[in-house]
Amino acid sequence: MGFEPPQRLVRALGRQYGEPAAAEWLNRLPALAGEAVAARGLEVERVVAPGGRSGLVVLVRRSDGSPATLKVAPSLAAPSLERAALAHWKGWGAVELLDAADSASPTSPADGALLLERLQPEISLRSLPEAKALLEAAGTVRKLWVDPPVGHGFETVAGRTAREAAALRAPEDGSLAPLVSAALAAREELCASSAETRLLHGAFGQGKVLAGDRTPWLAVGPEPLVGERAYDLARLVRDRVEDLVAASSGPSSARRRVSRLADSLEVDGERLRGWTLFRAVESGVRALGAGRRQSGELLLEFAGWL
Repeated sequence: MGFEPPQRLVRALGRQYGEPAAAEWLNRLPALAGEAVAARGLEVERVVAPGGRSGLVVLVRRSDGSPATLKVAPSLAAPSLERAALAHWKGWGAVELLDAADSASPTSPADGALLLERLQPEISLRSLPEAKALLEAAGTVRKLWVDPPVGHGFETVAGRTAREAAALRAPEDGSLAPLVSAALAAREELCASSAETRLLHGAFGQGKVLAGDRTPWLAVGPEPLVGERAYDLARLVRDRVEDLVAASSGPSSARRRVSRLADSLEVDGERLRGWTLFRAVESGVRALGAGRRQSGELLLEFAGWL
């Protein structure tokens, strides 16, 4: 069968890596996916659409008939780091990696593709009422916060946010300067005083937790790094931001969400507020720069409440 990339993936890769690099990989994608399927002796059922934003997701069956999911991502998305994180979690709170690197295995992960346990791609925590979704999300992310493996190659929170901070220093819209300055100051103070070194998901949110059979909910699509837990919660705080902005109680609801998540997961509330501010401003400014005005304005309005 063909491996036509969903439009969500095409748009996301173009924004993330630039149109030329994304187009070059997307042109090779059918061949890459076909090779990964053949190397593992898989039977293809269908491509998941709208799918994810970091790679092609294909529902497959293994040679013994058991269901699985194949993810094919570009090298720029660092699938080797995703593989390392999933292998370290061993299915605890996260989707299980079925083809972990093993010299005795007849298949090789050298192609960058990931063979994963089959979850329910159409059912995420976003399908639940907000209060229930946040409760389940907190229980899931808590499981992921373990000590990183010895000799790991994961990026640090300080390193990743340093690059993001550099891109924030010259906003085109002068009216954003006070908010950007506050976000940068928060990031600098947080990085100077952080003592935690946990393995983090890196992109955790309700949409990154899917329904499963082995356990009710499992995290997918990590962009792993090491650092403090408060950083990992920051995107969860702003989940369903469009609903928060539309509500008259949005500002107070956002602040209550920070407090509740901090209390339930024993994270310092001020540190969570600071990382939420930085990540929301960084994402909002980046969205504006990419022409996604509605998304950017929502995030920046949310950040102003913090």
